[in-house]
Amino acid sequence: MGLPAVEWWILDKMRQKQHSFLSVEGLTYVIDGQTILSDISFEVSAGERMAIFGPSGSGKSTLIRMINRLDEPTSGIIRVEGEDYRNIPPSSLRRRLGMVLQNPNLFPGTVADNLSFGPLSHGESLTEDDIRTLLTGVDLEGFENRDISRLSGGEAQRVNLARTLANKPEALLLDEPTSALDEAAKAEVEATIMSVINAHQVTCILVTHDPEQVRRLSERVMLLEDGQLVADGPVAEVLNVG
Repeated sequence: MGLPAVEWWILDKMRQKQHSFLSVEGLTYVIDGQTILSDISFEVSAGERMAIFGPSGSGKSTLIRMINRLDEPTSGIIRVEGEDYRNIPPSSLRRRLGMVLQNPNLFPGTVADNLSFGPLSHGESLTEDDIRTLLTGVDLEGFENRDISRLSGGEAQRVNLARTLANKPEALLLDEPTSALDEAAKAEVEATIMSVINAHQVTCILVTHDPEQVRRLSERVMLLEDGQLVADGPVAEVLNVG
């Protein structure tokens, strides 16, 4: 008799441990006497698709913000490919760990202006072919000169994703990337996310409160409740949605 799926998954994670991309150890965050996160530890392998799932107020967004150093933990350590992330300049860390927020917050101007901003900020420039390739990857061919004021919500979020990819990140941190969209736009953005992940083989960490989105986009899920990690494993085992 074969091993149950969860045991195969555990064995696979053990085999991949030496290829860990991200390691979080004992992460705790306390503010104004309130514990938001308590002793969170986990690892993410290179190329893995993982979701951080839980109800509002469980600490999901705080956790992903800390991974990107938008907030600093009270205690604990985060390592990127074995290196303490405090030893990595924040600008370099954020290029490696590209973050896509719920609201795109695009800059005034054209789509091309937005895609070019990140590389220009660290001394690189995008060619017309680079911009065309990025837009093709998010199914927005021909949008180079479109003013961002003329984009739909779904289009703006896909431009946001392309803008993040312009920095050639090793991982995508997606914080509720579709929660502000209607169902049609949500489906478009989810399809784009999966296409990008498959094309670039990037590590992906998704924050969401939607169990169906976890099932569509992730292979592993961590369940947070009241700032504590209460379950971590295959989606079907943790959420019973297989």
